[in-house]
Amino acid sequence: MGEQLSIIRLVAQASIPVQIVIAILLLASLYSWAIIFRKRLMIGRSRREADQFENHFWSGGDLAQLYRTIEARGGATGMASIFEFGFREFARLRQQGSTSSDQLLEGSRRAMRVAQLKEIDRLEQSLATLATVGSTSPYVGLFGTVWGIMSAFSSLGNVQQATLAMVAPGISEALVATAFGLFAAIPAVVAYNRFADQVTRLEMRFDAFTEEFSTVLQRHAARGAGPGVAVSAAGVAS
Repeated sequence: MGEQLSIIRLVAQASIPVQIVIAILLLASLYSWAIIFRKRLMIGRSRREADQFENHFWSGGDLAQLYRTIEARGGATGMASIFEFGFREFARLRQQGSTSSDQLLEGSRRAMRVAQLKEIDRLEQSLATLATVGSTSPYVGLFGTVWGIMSAFSSLGNVQQATLAMVAPGISEALVATAFGLFAAIPAVVAYNRFADQVTRLEMRFDAFTEEFSTVLQRHAARGAGPGVAVSAAGVAS
């Protein structure tokens, strides 16, 4: 408790520019923590949804029924969204009748790629803010420290004999800005690295699913209207 009161006292006694720097760093820290909690929930939910969808997809059920369930629920994200886009485009092109199997596959792959890019963009949203806070906060804190030290030494201009006791309080107040800069930067850097790695792993899972689903669609396209695709085409047409 004494340390907290000491830090509060140092901040209260600091010069106005240093206080402004500390206030900016506190706001940046609060904003980055809000992003951290939101991203943790979002990425965790995306991983759970991917696990659940893969279990349903590989359970051997009717893909057309799975598509209708996702479409009826609406607002699909992640792997389910990639499946929905790819299956819808495959059924649409299949219904036209004049499209070759290669064009069917290429169209569905393009649709899945668009869905994947949208999903990755959603997952990566605000990660750049964490990177910015992590990379700039130490320099903002250093600016406050330099300003505070300049002010401390400038106040000694009219003093004939300067002592360490006269300089130490001003320097201590200035160094608080560096501490706040590190306080804002370290969690943001750690969170950015962790979330970026998790998003990359999800992207790899999406890529793998796109390839696996493309193989399934290619098999259907090569042998004619499979049962799942035929039901899907009718459902999309209606």
